Amino acid sequence: MTTKSPKHLTSVCVYCGSSFGSDPAHEAAAARLGQLIAESGLRLVYGGGAVGLMGTVARAAMECGGAVTGIIPRFLEKREVMLETLEDLVITQTMHERKQLMFQKSDAFIALPGGIGTLEEAVEMMTWAQLGQHRKPVVLANINGFWSPLLELLDHMRAQGYIRPDTEVPYLIAKQVGEIIPMLEQTVARGPSIGGEGVASTEEL
Repeated sequence: MTTKSPKHLTSVCVYCGSSFGSDPAHEAAAARLGQLIAESGLRLVYGGGAVGLMGTVARAAMECGGAVTGIIPRFLEKREVMLETLEDLVITQTMHERKQLMFQKSDAFIALPGGIGTLEEAVEMMTWAQLGQHRKPVVLANINGFWSPLLELLDHMRAQGYIRPDTEVPYLIAKQVGEIIPMLEQTVARGPSIGGEGVASTEEL
């Protein structure tokens, strides 16, 4: 599965909740991110749902003329209410197939706020990168500090010796949606590192 670093950013995968959550800033961030992805000429790859932040980011991209690929497993068609207006909607048989296609079709990954599914998807991409299975950047969109508890947990793992300099977890942190695309473009241009140089925040870029 090992993948070389993407030479150019052409598509981004967005992981996010199938609900809106309690912070209105999350919905606003999803809408703005969809617009920015489209305005940058990038393809949005996401989970194919029409509800929550998933539907928000997809509709925003489509309304700005952006290309959108939705990938949804058949058993979630009703639960996540697939966005049937998508021109490129892929229905898979399993969750594993969905995740693999999202990985293959994307040059980078963005985690907006969401639930345990969003967390699992983002952490899986971080794990694969840690193990050297891909060199695609992963951004945690830390809107209003949403991902701060996860960042604290990662720091705790480092302090306890479970994340070592030679097995660092590569990820980027953005506090504002407007910083994400430039951050990804810059990271792809220079080639993301795997290992101890992979952690960065907006202040460091």
